[in-house]
Amino acid sequence: MPRPRVHDLDEALDVVERLAVEGGPSAVTVRAVAAATEMSNGAIYHAFGSRGGLVGRAWLRAAHRFLDLQQASVERALERGAVDAVVAAADTPAVFAEKFPQSSRFLLAVRRDELLGSDIPEDVDAELSRLDSVLVALFVRLARALWGRKDGRAVEVIEACVVGLPTGLLLQARRKPDAAMRQRLETAVRAVLTLDPPPPRKRHDTDTKGPS
Repeated sequence: MPRPRVHDLDEALDVVERLAVEGGPSAVTVRAVAAATEMSNGAIYHAFGSRGGLVGRAWLRAAHRFLDLQQASVERALERGAVDAVVAAADTPAVFAEKFPQSSRFLLAVRRDELLGSDIPEDVDAELSRLDSVLVALFVRLARALWGRKDGRAVEVIEACVVGLPTGLLLQARRKPDAAMRQRLETAVRAVLTLDPPPPRKRHDTDTKGPS
């Protein structure tokens, strides 16, 4: 009796990335992935459950690659200081583009909500929802390391450094970040961090006072 074929699921996820980057969300179909691999349609459905599960797993793999790189960079940089850690977090898109160029283009070229559709399995959907909380936890950690604060205004400054500035200085260029772009980003992040964030927002008393 022939042994069942063992499929390389990472190969299927690689194909999802390539199809999405080259042809947009509509190019990612189970049939197209099957045609580019040695997997049958049935094997893909068995492994991933649906097109949404297939694409969701590709997105999760790319996102976890990015977040793992970012966390490792921050850990190393924290030994030098909190400002260096924020710079390292901001520079991660450039490092990611060097190490995982196709995954980088995949995350940048296609929005998550455009790609997934409505047939995503619950476990994949739940894991995707947790990604944002991982980033927020990093922002809070860096804000506490810098200023001993975790309020919204402090976290907003970190978010501007780690998301806003890289988006404007690295990602919108739509090309591989070069040394000059990365240097401008580092200079901008360090400049922002020379100023403390605004004071925390005051909690307003929401109790309604009646007539005296």
